[in-house]
Amino acid sequence: MTTHASLAENATTTRCTVSVEFARSLRRHVDCPPQSVDPGSLREVLLAALETAPALVSYVFDDQQAIRKHVAVFVNDEMVQDRVRLDRRLEGGDRVLVIQALTGG
Repeated sequence: MTTHASLAENATTTRCTVSVEFARSLRRHVDCPPQSVDPGSLREVLLAALETAPALVSYVFDDQQAIRKHVAVFVNDEMVQDRVRLDRRLEGGDRVLVIQALTGG
């Protein structure tokens, strides 16, 4: 049974953390459930979320630590254009979605 106190605690936790979710197309390679991580730069947030699925790190990042071309990252429904710097500061309540980008012609 959910109490008012636990609902309030859950809402506070959600506002204080960044939500990171990996699309099913990525999770089929390695299971990585949605994560709630501390705010920080986009790079810090992604790496913190990937701690539970380290095998996905090389799928998301290339050898130069940039987001791979076949991966798209959205912050609050806005696609991240700069795949290299990843220094955008994320705050509690922000939402990150990592998906497999469509490529081809």
